[in-house]
Amino acid sequence: MEFRTLGRSGLKVPVLSFGTGTFGGGNEFFKAWGASDVAEATRLVDVCLEAGVNLFDTADVYSDGLSETILGEAIAGRRDQVLISTKATFRMGNQTGPNDLGSSRHHLIPACEASLRRLGTDYIDIYHLHGFDALSPVEEVLSTLNQLVVSGKVRYIACSNFSGWHLMKSLAVADRYGWARYVGHQVYYSLIGREYEWELMPLALDQGVGALVWSPLGWGRLTGKVRRGQPLPAESRLHKTGGLGPQVTDEYLYNVVDALDEVAKEVGKSVPQVALNWLLQRPSVSTVIVGARNEEQLRQNLAAEGWNLSREQIAKLDNASDVTPVYPYWHQRQFLERNPVAV
Repeated sequence: MEFRTLGRSGLKVPVLSFGTGTFGGGNEFFKAWGASDVAEATRLVDVCLEAGVNLFDTADVYSDGLSETILGEAIAGRRDQVLISTKATFRMGNQTGPNDLGSSRHHLIPACEASLRRLGTDYIDIYHLHGFDALSPVEEVLSTLNQLVVSGKVRYIACSNFSGWHLMKSLAVADRYGWARYVGHQVYYSLIGREYEWELMPLALDQGVGALVWSPLGWGRLTGKVRRGQPLPAESRLHKTGGLGPQVTDEYLYNVVDALDEVAKEVGKSVPQVALNWLLQRPSVSTVIVGARNEEQLRQNLAAEGWNLSREQIAKLDNASDVTPVYPYWHQRQFLERNPVAV
């Protein structure tokens, strides 16, 4: 397994990591993703470690904390072999209080301590803010995260789903005060969701922020099972979650899948393996988070690493998935000789 540095840090992470949103199935939303119990989760962790994948991603809101609890039990006795990434900011379960969400000091410190208890550990390797909280002063947020780092409860901090200005302002504040800065940004990025490239990728390259890619198969649309002229497979989670994730038109999706089919036949790989490998060769990507309902799915996803698409094959996929970006990015494309990362 290839390892890359996470942004401008000293931490090495595997290019493929495992997302544990499938652990628990503690509510209706996450049941559609999966419902691995401790025994199955332990087996999936075993398979990952055998393949060299030692980074496991979760969040406090995944199945209302059950994902963290199951992950903690699955790694019991081998904490020193793994890296844990988890998140806070969103409201959990049936909480309704005004301070039960957000990135205030009042919320983050107990949220972190609760995650530590559920995970059965005394430190978190990568602690993310799950989203940007515009009501909490950035100085308060970053000083709190720095406090968690200094205390030893957190090793590195990252963010998720930030806009460009959210991330840049946060980095500027951290630099101003000499606080810990975000070294990672967990982002949605796929062959049918390339908006990350417009602003966040250039920012990441300039500022040394590694991308941790979530939903790399386009919210389950690039599994090879969603095809032109065919009904949605009965087991697809898109039946329950399709309207909640990023939307794409059918014709655009089918054109991308057609290109994936062509490349998959050329390289003797599956459609999802090609889609994942394309991401592994994109600038700024430190790790791609893959999920799996079972061992077979996991082994299939892990086989996306260890080989590379050719330049011609990448170009074919680039062309099939290209869309005209929104302003000002379509305008910036006219000056690529002075703006080379405006892809």
